[in-house]
Amino acid sequence: MSSLYGLIGEKLGHSYSSIIHSIIFNELSIDGYYHLFEVNNEHLKDAVCGLNTLKAKGVNVTIPYKIDIMKYLDDISIESTKIGAINTICFKDNKTIGYNTDYYGFGIMLNKYNVNVKDKTAVILGTGGVSKAVLQYLLDKEINDIVFVSRDISKVNEKFKEFKLISYDEIKYLKQQDIIINCTPCGMHPNVNISPVNKEDISKFKVAVDLIYNPTQTLFLKYAKELGLVSINGMYMLIGQAVKAQELWNNTEIDSSICDKIYDKISLISQGGNDV
Repeated sequence: MSSLYGLIGEKLGHSYSSIIHSIIFNELSIDGYYHLFEVNNEHLKDAVCGLNTLKAKGVNVTIPYKIDIMKYLDDISIESTKIGAINTICFKDNKTIGYNTDYYGFGIMLNKYNVNVKDKTAVILGTGGVSKAVLQYLLDKEINDIVFVSRDISKVNEKFKEFKLISYDEIKYLKQQDIIINCTPCGMHPNVNISPVNKEDISKFKVAVDLIYNPTQTLFLKYAKELGLVSINGMYMLIGQAVKAQELWNNTEIDSSICDKIYDKISLISQGGNDV
């Protein structure tokens, strides 16, 4: 009997997760099925309990539930506690355990594109669950300075009081920076004709990272490319965190070369215009 896996989120029409995990199943000969679970916030607890009852092996969690879902779990891993958000749930011995594989996926992505963050400066757009994983990775890799950009500074001021918080209107006052990272859904399919910041703001940076993966080139990254910046979309991070999740679900180690295999296959699909 196939093991059940999946993704919990609010709107999942843009997701590539099913095909990524299907490729992993094929590569590792895992008998599994990956399902997309679109869930309303008020049904989050029921979704977790239901999946546990159905003996699901594990699920991923995407925006906007990476923080909210934590209160419905039995245990939280050390890195997730430190980050303050989860994106992966393991169902083991009738218990639900939350992990954060976004942290590892983000690192795998930066390593893939040879981006060294030590002693650099970074500006993070957004203050949601994924931004916390990005923050922790940057801190662990000895980033020199971090600035957060938020649409509502008063709402997140307490959570990020150790860091500089500015509004989007204040980006224009920043001096030259190294890396800008979009951790918001702004520009994600189907709303592809918007960017969280304008082209002039992006010109202050050397590297632009957009954690959005559909479309593969957001308007944000189009601006960055036109300006000659190193431009990275979130596909490799998505693949990296998925591989790490499979390691947790199946208590195994997966060779890093599988990330390249998956990336090549996904690239062919995205070039063909398919929305998986």
